[in-house]
Amino acid sequence: MKIDIPKYQQIAADIAARIALGELPEGERIYVRSALASQYGVSSETARRAICLLADIKIVESFKGSGVLIKSRKKATEFVNRFDSTIQMNDLKKDILNNVEQQIAKNAELKEMVTELMYKTERFHAVNPFVPFEIEITDKASCIGKNLSETNFWHNTSATVIAIRRTEKTIISPGPYALLEVGDILYYVGDENSHSRVKNFIYPDIN
Repeated sequence: MKIDIPKYQQIAADIAARIALGELPEGERIYVRSALASQYGVSSETARRAICLLADIKIVESFKGSGVLIKSRKKATEFVNRFDSTIQMNDLKKDILNNVEQQIAKNAELKEMVTELMYKTERFHAVNPFVPFEIEITDKASCIGKNLSETNFWHNTSATVIAIRRTEKTIISPGPYALLEVGDILYYVGDENSHSRVKNFIYPDIN
């Protein structure tokens, strides 16, 4: 199964790289959402998600109607480094899948690659915004049958849902009208406190 990095994450990484290189200096005000969408040839929603991701990790600050303020070159550099690590991990996963199809004679090599992947996943989970948190929607959840827009998920948790796994299907970058069903696994990114906020939001009667 091929899983590509969502477009909004690629855009966020490109903007961060330009900040890290000094092309976009701290204190400069850039882009309104429509201009960003036009520049990258994407929808305004994709552009919004890219800016929200950068704002979540405090690289930029977004002002409604007046563009985006560059805040931290240091955080942009850290973001780019983590993004590069994520791409390396994604490539490693693809190598594993290719080897599984051919292997038997390569079991020793496959075992070493799996061990390396597990190590990198554990190492980056706490700090990498592209290694998502996850939570299961059970019959005790408060959001069953509602879509992400109705729940105001991002506004209530400051976390961005990047995928929903439903039985054997994975929905990448679900839109605002994706319904939440019992058994769904939500994958989302945010700061270090995102998981507790999401848990408290989805299960308010349990926490």
